[in-house]
Amino acid sequence: MIQWEQEIMSKHTTFRVGGPADFYLVPESEEEVAEAVYFAREKGLPYYPIGRGSNLLVGDYGYHGVIIEIGSGMEKLQIHEGGLVEAQAGITLAKMASELAAHGLSGFEFASGIPGTLGGAVAMNAGAYGGEIKDTIVSATVLTKTGDILVLGKEELALGYRTSIIQEKLYMVLSAVFSFLQEQPDEIRARMRELNEKRRQKQPLEFPSAGSTFKRPVGHFAGKLIEDAGLRGYRVGDAQVAEKHCGFVINRGHATAAEIRRLIEDVQKQVREQSGVKLEPEVRMIGEF
Repeated sequence: MIQWEQEIMSKHTTFRVGGPADFYLVPESEEEVAEAVYFAREKGLPYYPIGRGSNLLVGDYGYHGVIIEIGSGMEKLQIHEGGLVEAQAGITLAKMASELAAHGLSGFEFASGIPGTLGGAVAMNAGAYGGEIKDTIVSATVLTKTGDILVLGKEELALGYRTSIIQEKLYMVLSAVFSFLQEQPDEIRARMRELNEKRRQKQPLEFPSAGSTFKRPVGHFAGKLIEDAGLRGYRVGDAQVAEKHCGFVINRGHATAAEIRRLIEDVQKQVREQSGVKLEPEVRMIGEF
């Protein structure tokens, strides 16, 4: 297991901000994930699992605890007969979508442009362009806070809009099983190219961000509410509401975590005052700001 102390988190988040974590562990097997959790408990420290840090804001003064990165070493994908696929939590969504397409398995195209790993995607029931993890998942293997390994079926996972039992119980995803339909690889790749082109046209991919900053309020779109509140391009230091898409908060180059959090709070306040709608951040915030 790879281990660092006082590891700067700006190197591990897509916002490119964040101070040092006391310990940064990279387990390379499911057994080492359990060892990492045990390590944190022995130290009397909290722990937080991450993948690519794509939905995460870490404070400028860092995280007083143990960061556990589920990534390299836990990226295996096994394709079985009948469209059943088992994948470890550390595989990136882009890599998984590409491999599935190559084998003519359809149903994961929506995830091809999401910059994260499977573990986080399962935990939050990630989705885009009409597709969600819950559409094809069969089960997930998770590690509990007490070190037990459970296999949870689709219903037990309680997958909803950006939520699941995994988040509620603070489980860690180790792997998941999916069921996909067979289709021509060229047709699958064509849909993936189309969706990724839409992303490039509509999202500010040229700047560091954590993707969509806010959850979609019932009956509304977060970006439209933010734009209607007059906040397109609104800045706090180098943190900015993206002009290309108001649902994104971006780092223009030298933003601090505190500036990003302040901007998010300002947006919430202005939208609430203008429309009466309370925006809930999709981005997780940890550490000291």
